[in-house]
Amino acid sequence: MTELLRVSGGPTKPEIIAVSLSKLDLKDGCNFFDIGCGTGAVSIEAYRMVHDLKIHAIDARDEAIEVARKNFDSFNVGNVTIHSGESSEILETQASGSIDCAFIGGSKNIARVLEVLAEKKVGSVVVNAVRIETVVNVINKMKELGLFDEVLHLIVSRGVALTGETMFKPENPVYIIVGRSGAKKSNGD
Repeated sequence: MTELLRVSGGPTKPEIIAVSLSKLDLKDGCNFFDIGCGTGAVSIEAYRMVHDLKIHAIDARDEAIEVARKNFDSFNVGNVTIHSGESSEILETQASGSIDCAFIGGSKNIARVLEVLAEKKVGSVVVNAVRIETVVNVINKMKELGLFDEVLHLIVSRGVALTGETMFKPENPVYIIVGRSGAKKSNGD
């Protein structure tokens, strides 16, 4: 079995990826953007689910771009374009055509990223966040843009051996914020 190369801050845990991707409604022919792609783990799993995706992996870190490129090659991920740089600028200047689905794994300049996605009429967007301030900011921005659909709080616990028996050890909780084009505009509720 091929092992995923790692980079600081990742990869996103498989269970979190599964729930996040289930919220994106991936379909054949979708333009899928993995913003803050890190290791490329989310794009790799999206490709496993739907082979006919047009994947755009974006990260500002050179190390992440190199690791993602190697992981895409190792996992035979096809139809992927890798973009190096600040995500909102790449989305503004290089994202031609529709953006059907977007996964955001990083929080740098996230308000502007969401604005650009809204301007380009993204079909669905999922943001993974671990800091509560990021969660609040993303929810408020999505509501302002008419994108907010729901938020989930996911905690995964793994069984580990303890004195010959098994206990569950929780991993860091993750918030999954889901947005959809045409979601109801918030009136401040």
